[in-house]
Amino acid sequence: MTTLTLVQGDITRESADAIVNAANSSLLGGGGVDGAIHRRGGPAILEECRGLRAGHLGKGLPTGEAVATTAGDLDARWVIHTVGPVWSAEQDRSDLLASCYRSCLRVADELGARTVAVPAISTGVYSWPMEDAARIAVETVRATPNAVAEVRFVLFDARAYAAFASRLACSRT
Repeated sequence: MTTLTLVQGDITRESADAIVNAANSSLLGGGGVDGAIHRRGGPAILEECRGLRAGHLGKGLPTGEAVATTAGDLDARWVIHTVGPVWSAEQDRSDLLASCYRSCLRVADELGARTVAVPAISTGVYSWPMEDAARIAVETVRATPNAVAEVRFVLFDARAYAAFASRLACSRT
């Protein structure tokens, strides 16, 4: 059974087999978690992402899917990139956000990763409400069969940490 843990901090400082990047579809870096991972991980990550774009991901990584690259200079073996959905009040995209977590766990299993550090996907510039994102993340990871020993949610601030802690407490009862 996968253990879910919470950490408040900088995901680029985590030590894990795999670190999840809340990427944009271009895979070529951006702001937020994506930019931080590319900056701290160094040019090797971008080089592999460019290779993916030159190959089977020529149109970019679709929302809800995941792909792995080297972790470069990060304290991890791999970065698992996933593209979260932009939140919409008019359209329910919860299935796409859940797909991000399922896809990351599938890729982690394929790689043999035992520890995976994950951010709160889609809660930054993509504006997903934090409490709902926490619900989807925790429920999806709990419900997805996998061989990962620990999924560590690495949450940037106290508000995100509180939302995930509340959801994790609810899921235990």
